[in-house]
Amino acid sequence: MGTRLRVFLTHEQDRNLLNLRKQDVPQKVKDRAEVIRLNAHGWYVENIAAHFDWHEKTVRKVLHQWKNLGLEGLWESPGRGGKPKWKDSDIVFLEECLRQEPRTYNSSQLALKLKTERNIQMSPDRLRRVLKKGD
Repeated sequence: MGTRLRVFLTHEQDRNLLNLRKQDVPQKVKDRAEVIRLNAHGWYVENIAAHFDWHEKTVRKVLHQWKNLGLEGLWESPGRGGKPKWKDSDIVFLEECLRQEPRTYNSSQLALKLKTERNIQMSPDRLRRVLKKGD
């Protein structure tokens, strides 16, 4: 077995991690901060994993992220995958068109209008989901 993974904190770092519990941050960030504090106070990785009902690798990953990135390592990195092709202003534009024009539109017609007026390609199904989510 290798050496025990141990984090050492200054008094200020410990206080900052403790204050994260009181702030409006995601629960995962609070849990990661607590993992780091427990390790700094002498808890072993196995005990921390059992306390949080996590796998030991997860605890080690949090501790390594703290060592490498510091406080920034507690937050999630931006997700992979496709970014939205539309902006909120495009949806506002469509909503204004629906309010001002006397006719009614279906999702295919709205997608075509978005393509011709704003040069944004969206499928009617996707547009319908975006509009429904905005309500």
